[in-house]
Amino acid sequence: MPLTITIFCLIPQEIQPGEWAILGMVALFIGMAKTGVHGAGMMSIPVLANVFGGQLSSGIMLPILVMADLIGVWYYHRHASWKHLKRLFPWAAAGVVIGTLTGQFIDDALFRILMASIIYVSLGIMLWLEKNADRVPDTPGFAGASGVAGGFTSMVGNLANSVMAVYFLSVRLPKNIFIGTTAWFFLVLNWFKVPFHVWVWKTIDVGTVVADLFLIPLILVGAWIGIVIVKKFSDRAYRWFIIAMTAVSALVMIW
Repeated sequence: MPLTITIFCLIPQEIQPGEWAILGMVALFIGMAKTGVHGAGMMSIPVLANVFGGQLSSGIMLPILVMADLIGVWYYHRHASWKHLKRLFPWAAAGVVIGTLTGQFIDDALFRILMASIIYVSLGIMLWLEKNADRVPDTPGFAGASGVAGGFTSMVGNLANSVMAVYFLSVRLPKNIFIGTTAWFFLVLNWFKVPFHVWVWKTIDVGTVVADLFLIPLILVGAWIGIVIVKKFSDRAYRWFIIAMTAVSALVMIW
């Protein structure tokens, strides 16, 4: 059997043209998010969840995230704060395990409520940080709490962007360091999540991966758009851009 026919046979036949269009939009937004347009990926989460359900949508999105993470790290790999990453990784891994054990009991309705609440709380903290820059300590304890929250929300709904933005904004990382550190954090975290999705939740299979591979061109286009947009911002303007995109994501979640 020709290779092309074999590949198409692996793609889930139940995916409809309209659903392919949604997947394409998600790939474009995630590509933008991984090169600095924070919030673009979050806007696609409620749309994908409404079509495929909360837990399944997390599995569908994860291979897209993994591919986009590679692009983000490739472009921003020189810009990263490893001091903060080393603090976060062990706690984030614990958060993924907690999310794996509890996420199976979260239905779609509770998923949407939980994700919306996380965005609103994160947005409130971001705004508070802008007025109280010296009130949040850059301590191992704060990093630990942020890591657990990031790992949990990433596993349950791929929504750790807003949680981790709170931490990285609080430690006042410059624009490129912010993007590079975020890129490395999610590259490691998302690869760590893959076995849990494959063997515990069973939300990723060969068909899922093959379908997502067809979205690579849109991921690349989104990444290029993100690079172009982010270059136009100063460090301070970029901080407010992150807050604004989180607010837009909250509105999309309500819708």
